[in-house]
Amino acid sequence: MELRHLRYFVVLADELHFGRAAKRLNISQPPLTVNIKQLEASLGVMLFERSSRGVKLTPAGEAFRKSALQVLAQVSVASSQAREVAAGVTSRVRIGFVGSMLFRGLPERLARFQRLSPQVQVELTEINSAQQLDALLKGAIDLGFVHTDRIAGELHHALYMSEPFVLCLPEGHKANAVEGISPDLLKGMPFVLFSRGASPDYYERVITLCASLGWNPLVRHEVRHWLSVVALVRQGMGAALVPRALIDSGVTGVVFKALPDAPIRSDVYMVWRDKELPEGLLECLLVQV
Repeated sequence: MELRHLRYFVVLADELHFGRAAKRLNISQPPLTVNIKQLEASLGVMLFERSSRGVKLTPAGEAFRKSALQVLAQVSVASSQAREVAAGVTSRVRIGFVGSMLFRGLPERLARFQRLSPQVQVELTEINSAQQLDALLKGAIDLGFVHTDRIAGELHHALYMSEPFVLCLPEGHKANAVEGISPDLLKGMPFVLFSRGASPDYYERVITLCASLGWNPLVRHEVRHWLSVVALVRQGMGAALVPRALIDSGVTGVVFKALPDAPIRSDVYMVWRDKELPEGLLECLLVQV
């Protein structure tokens, strides 16, 4: 039995059609047939039932498929690890992040870490706060950046950044022409808000901040990414309170106005699992660049 036998078997098990499987494998049909027969002969069992109506897996074939997929996955992991070692990669770190981190110095800090530790492979995944905390507990990522301090006791965390919120308005809105922020100028204006489902803490924080400013917003739109919030404001679909970092998003057609001093701020926490992270990573992430 050879690895190609397993690859051919898995593709045929997916397609249940010799012609389609051969096309997917970029070979002609006769070699595929020969390889499947060789595999069945080496195992001493029939993996497929062939009839005029088509091809289907036998019970033995169903059982073998699970094992074949596991073997091929292990081979893929082993191959990747071998290539990484040959390229000088000795470890990896999986990092989850919310989209606004792109404007909060994360790319620059990771670039600095990569210059200092080129042997560490950094893998980034953009997911919301709730998904990151779940992924950390399951071991799917090693470190994350979230908008909440409600963090399970088995996870470590540190404040990454605290910044004020700012008011985001469409360009040309009448409130842009006056100093300060008057709730009367915003009265009746729809409000675009970061989704409660994506980050309940953030949602409540923004609503509380609105109340402290004397603004009773008409929440009309909820989205899952801060850039989507700003994009909707640009289209004239409402106003929004957003973290100051979004000023650097590069979105045109909107105006950002400072708010009166308020105790409610936009906080980002760095969270990591109870495992050893690459040396110097935390230091690079927590130091301003």
